[in-house]
Order: sequence, then structure tokens, then C-alpha cells
Amino acid sequence: MAEPLLEVRDLHKYYEDGHHAVRGMSFSISSGKLVGLIGPNGCGKTSMMRCINKLHPITSGDVLIDGESVRGKTAGEIAKKVSNVPAELRGSFGLTVYETVMLGRYPYLKNIWWEAETDESTVTDALDKFGVSHLQNKPLNMLSSGERQRVLIAKAYVQEPRLMLVDEPTSHLDMRYKLEVMEYLRAMVRKDISILVAEHDISLMARYCEECIIMKEGKIYAVGDPKKVITEELIQEVYEVSASVGFDRDGELFVLPKKYEAGYRI
Repeated sequence: MAEPLLEVRDLHKYYEDGHHAVRGMSFSISSGKLVGLIGPNGCGKTSMMRCINKLHPITSGDVLIDGESVRGKTAGEIAKKVSNVPAELRGSFGLTVYETVMLGRYPYLKNIWWEAETDESTVTDALDKFGVSHLQNKPLNMLSSGERQRVLIAKAYVQEPRLMLVDEPTSHLDMRYKLEVMEYLRAMVRKDISILVAEHDISLMARYCEECIIMKEGKIYAVGDPKKVITEELIQEVYEVSASVGFDRDGELFVLPKKYEAGYRI
């Protein structure tokens, strides 16, 4: 049996205020998979992903990439295996599209002040592949949400990772760009790379992901084929929402939220 690309073993994450964000999570992902990470706000999705690439320190448990623990690894060593596409870019510092994507080559740079020809060709190829070459001299903060998301994915792509962690890639996008981003992610998956994507659009995850991990209160609630594990009962238990779950004429699963069961008062 092939060794999993990613293995999470009894992972716990506590913050300084005592909040127990991740509670004993264990799962594995093999190579060549697009896996969805689903759950309500505050369930620990982002915290768990940040433990995988050591943006946050692990409290206990372990994370293994290709059978090697991330504990003791430097940021540069991890960056050659794992790339990250954040939900929001907190500051572009006036960088152009080209400069932003070139940042993805940082783990491989051998020169302190300039990039090698191979780095430049890798970035140029990615700009073309993700349809943003015509924007390469434009400041990142001048782009639309859809354009900016493609640039961030291109930056992660040029890291040549084994695992890509993508956090809420479609949260500010319209229908067209949601589908476009997911098509790009699915096209990137191949035998030597997997993508773990945290997303709130359950129907979108069910359409594109081979497997989904559903989280609730820092724990795994269910894992499996989204078309099998996502049910009206699961939506009720995880989100406290009454919903209709069905399949369209093409066999694609959809979720139609109907009512927040806890209600509210004004």
C-alpha cells in the first residue's frame, strides 16, 4: 500500500487564551487527490491547515508529509513540499503580479539579489497557464477578486509543491469565477500533487472533490465521497440548518438551505 502524501495524527491545537481549536484530528490524503474541507465558521478548518504548514505551532500530535514529520523542519524545507493559498491577502506592499508570483520561487532561490533563468521561466509559464500574463506589471491591489485569486494560485503553483492548502478560494467570487477557480484547482491535481481546499460552498465541493472531510467543533464529523456522506441529516447536525439535499439531472449533488433551526429573536 502506497504511503500517504499527508498524514495527520491525533492533532491538537490550543491557543494562548485556552481555546481548543483542533481536537484530536487524524486523517490521511494520498497523492493525486482534490479533497474538500467543510464545516461552519469557527470549526477549526483554518487552524488545522496552518498547523500542517507550521504557520501555527502544533500543540500535540504530528503531521507527516511523504512520511516525514513537519516538526523540526524549517519554513524553507516545508515550503518545498507545501504551498499555501490564503483566504485573504493582508497586504500586497505595492507588488506587481509578476513580483507576487515570483515570491513563490523563494524556497529555490540560490542568489540573494536576483532570480535565475529557471525561476523566471517558471513564473512566466505560470502567468500564461493561469491567464494573467497580460496583468504581470499591474499592482496586485488593482486586480479584481477573480484575477487576484488566480495570481495567488499561480504563486502557490510555482513553489512546485506536493501538497497545496487552499483556504476559502471562492468566498468573494461570483458564479463564473467560482467555477473557474475550481476548474484550475482540479486541473492542477495529478499523480504527484494533492490539494486540500477549505470552502463553505458545499455544492461546489461535492461537484469537484473526490473526497470531503467534514469538521464540527474542532473534530472530524465525517469523511468520504461527498455524494455519499453529505445528507440532510449531516447538514442538520453540523450546521443546525434544515436543508434539502438532492441530485440534479447530471447527477451532481446540491444543497439548498431552508431554515436555521435555532431561530432568532429581535
